Amino acid sequence: MESGFEFHARAAVPALRPYLGALIGYAYVDEPPEVHRGLPSQYLTIVISLDEPVGVAWPGAPVDKFDTLVGGLHSTAVRIGESPNVAGIQLALTPAGSRALLGIPPGELASIVIHLDEVLGRPAQELNEQLRERTSWEQRFDLVERLLLENWRDEPVPEPRAELGWAWRRLCETAGGVGVQELATEVGWSRRHLTERFRAEYGLAPKVTARVLRFEQAVNRLKQRPTTRLADLAADLGYADQAHLTREWHSIAGCSPRQWMTEELPFVQDRNEDPLPESEA
Repeated sequence: MESGFEFHARAAVPALRPYLGALIGYAYVDEPPEVHRGLPSQYLTIVISLDEPVGVAWPGAPVDKFDTLVGGLHSTAVRIGESPNVAGIQLALTPAGSRALLGIPPGELASIVIHLDEVLGRPAQELNEQLRERTSWEQRFDLVERLLLENWRDEPVPEPRAELGWAWRRLCETAGGVGVQELATEVGWSRRHLTERFRAEYGLAPKVTARVLRFEQAVNRLKQRPTTRLADLAADLGYADQAHLTREWHSIAGCSPRQWMTEELPFVQDRNEDPLPESEA
């Protein structure tokens, strides 16, 4: 436990690992930060509060409150805060996990945040109640896994075309470093057809997804090595220069890299590095 903050993590059971990252538990001993940026990444997000509802808002929109939520892939940061929420569980869900565990193609959840019970129904409400009765993080993680395993689709939502899965994996493996035309050539589609089908499946166009993945890589580098020179980071990740990197951060995170590091990096470091799923489907 770090000063003012508890962070707990456990790898998902093997059956869930292609679909789910580590199970994360958090609890503030002191007051939580007023506002935290929920940054875009390659994962959908599930959050289950263990006390007060979580406040979430898109840029320029009012705050909505959630006891449990699921948020889809998105390309700009959401604002998390304006709530006394101090404890909860957070899950990172792969797009394949959205189909297998929630029964919904990821594109249907893109750029929105909804109550988890809108997807899973009464079991999500019961889970929230049961989690609040447990005092052990291990027991809480067991309950979450049990719900997901019980909700596993015997007849899952049909998988997307193999070409789309290939394009998604290529973008993730290269952190957005492969061009859309190259992807289209690899799968044997036109650039326009790939873009339309990819956006329908994942909610983001491949070019936008590539931007998000490169940004995610930049975030992870700064978490691991906060003393990294931004000019070096820009060069390593294929940005034209540091100014280009900074413009992308303003567009995606709503702030500069330095502002994010000043305001949020100490909090992020207290959590250590979030474990990620072992594989992508």
